[in-house]
Amino acid sequence: MASSSRSARSPLGCALLLAWMASGCAGASTRRPEAAAPERADPAELEALYLARTDSARMRFSAADVEFVSGMIAHHAQAIEMAALAPDRAASTAVTTLSARIISAQRDEIAWMQLWLRDRDQAVPSAPSMSGHAGHLPGMLTPAQLAELANVRGLDFDRLFMTSMIQHHRGAIAMVQDLIATDGAIQDPATFKLASDIHVDQTTEIARMEQMLAGMPPGASR
Repeated sequence: MASSSRSARSPLGCALLLAWMASGCAGASTRRPEAAAPERADPAELEALYLARTDSARMRFSAADVEFVSGMIAHHAQAIEMAALAPDRAASTAVTTLSARIISAQRDEIAWMQLWLRDRDQAVPSAPSMSGHAGHLPGMLTPAQLAELANVRGLDFDRLFMTSMIQHHRGAIAMVQDLIATDGAIQDPATFKLASDIHVDQTTEIARMEQMLAGMPPGASR
């Protein structure tokens, strides 16, 4: 997920603003011919005004947004920690493929969320403690659960990994739903897109993992 530059120019927006100013000036001279002609608007100043206003609209955020983004960085970091166990432990190629997708997608989102916080002059988590966040973020595994996952192999790993990741993903979905339900939150279009993407992606992955679990051969101990 790429972040748009705060200083990006919008030629169409500037042109519309210039046209609005020009029409206003023309109207004023028609109504009051005796009035002195206004000074010619400086396009650079109008563009700066336009960018300032659009930047202000884009940068609307609340304490709940910051809490959500900061928490989701920790949440994603644990999912990556879990997924990184798969290559040496999983029996199924489908599980290792799923794990690789989780790592790739959630690393990208972590980088985007860190930039989101940095752009808004907020504290940026760089190496969140998994055990420190397990107590209050929905779906997070405890240190004991992580240790159990690291100590199994083969079909046992596949089943435990998917059931644990389903729990984890449902926690992320709950975080999105809590954010949406918070008054004054998620006014920034970028935050809305992040939350929507997380909800859609993780709901889809839950459905996929449930199908994979249902298709596992009998006899797996977990």
